[in-house]
Amino acid sequence: MFESLTDKIESAFSFFNRITRLDEKQADEGLRKIRQALLESDVSLSVAKEFINNIKPKIVGQEVLKSVTPGQMIVKIVFDELVKVLGDEKKELNLKAVPPIKILVVGLQGSGKTTTSAKLAKYLEKQYSKKSMLVSLDIYRPAAQRQLEVLGNSNSIKTLPIMDGQFPLEISKRAINAASLSGEDVIIFDTAGRTQIDQQMMMELKQLENDIQPSEIILVADSLTGQDAVNIASEFKKTVSLSSIILTRIDGDGKGGAALSMKSTTGCPIKFLGTGEGIDEMEVFHPDRIANRILGMGDVVSLVEKVSEGLEKEKIEELEENFKKGSFTFSDYLKQIQQMKKAGGMSGVLSMLPGVSKIKKQMEDSDLDESLLAKQEAIILSMTEKERDNPRVIDGSRKKRIANGSGTDISMVNKLLKQHKMMTTMMKKMSKGGRGALEGMDNVPPELFNNLK
Repeated sequence: MFESLTDKIESAFSFFNRITRLDEKQADEGLRKIRQALLESDVSLSVAKEFINNIKPKIVGQEVLKSVTPGQMIVKIVFDELVKVLGDEKKELNLKAVPPIKILVVGLQGSGKTTTSAKLAKYLEKQYSKKSMLVSLDIYRPAAQRQLEVLGNSNSIKTLPIMDGQFPLEISKRAINAASLSGEDVIIFDTAGRTQIDQQMMMELKQLENDIQPSEIILVADSLTGQDAVNIASEFKKTVSLSSIILTRIDGDGKGGAALSMKSTTGCPIKFLGTGEGIDEMEVFHPDRIANRILGMGDVVSLVEKVSEGLEKEKIEELEENFKKGSFTFSDYLKQIQQMKKAGGMSGVLSMLPGVSKIKKQMEDSDLDESLLAKQEAIILSMTEKERDNPRVIDGSRKKRIANGSGTDISMVNKLLKQHKMMTTMMKKMSKGGRGALEGMDNVPPELFNNLK
């Protein structure tokens, strides 16, 4: 996510970091690099221009000019402005209405509206214990209503029964009556999309808005379309009372231009990011956390939330205590592998760690394989409790048994044992040295990654 933008911003920062004393000429050159980084990452010209105009007075101000380390202060200035551009703070869904609360999901065809509608229902159930009813108003695309029904059934989400021959307004009225009778808290209306914006679609949406009176009108936009997504959002905003934006396919968006331009252009907050096809692969949009990711500072808070999801409090505290002691058993590692898989695999976890962009080359050279997690899980599951708690007892015959039991080979068992030993050593250093243990991340030995293969 945002890899290209992160690389370009870090390149601009490297210019400032080489300077010990900053003058206005150097500031202008650095600002030019930041502006170029934004434009090359598909940020709209108006947003990039406003961004530079807002940070320039602060960068050329006396506080930075007199600073011994201007680079660090400029990072803070850029971070604050990024947060402001992205929306200042996370915005909650508007659920303050008499049930059933109505949510209208709009967008172009292929943007991911139907899948996002199901994700939204699952999120409301998980976070707010709200029962949702999914309703398809797409009577135009073949099997669109059936697609939503299948998604609902496979994820235990109620859907409105399909009746042929009804128009969107008739379907919406039937849905409201049905939800009122069955006690659903929320109705999520998945509207019809088009391959492009047309007057007929907009008139239908305006009619639905007037009739349904939704608490939220959420635009689902494909972040991979960059500036097109921003232009589409502006067009929808002109017709309906757009209140929120969900950006999909953000996991494949290396530029990040849509995310940076959307709030400034439409005035509507981004509330969620679609990070994959899975029903749970949607995350709440936190402007400060996204700004951290863009600046290569990672997003440890979101990582902790993902990895700890589903773990009992006692288990989390037990893991934390083991980490503090520098004690890291294979049982602990197994729990982490299982949670890591939920958090998007190795690439998903590594992308949220601070400083990872600095060791990108080592990671690429190591040719990390996502299937490795499954193999490592199988190896650990083939160990006895004694072997997991005390790997030193694993001799040649035990290695052979573990390899056979896991469907791997002895060399892979050896690599996992070596990797575990290195990780334990690193954790002991971190437990003693704190933050200092993280310094020099760009000099991480390649063998740490080579052992993963």
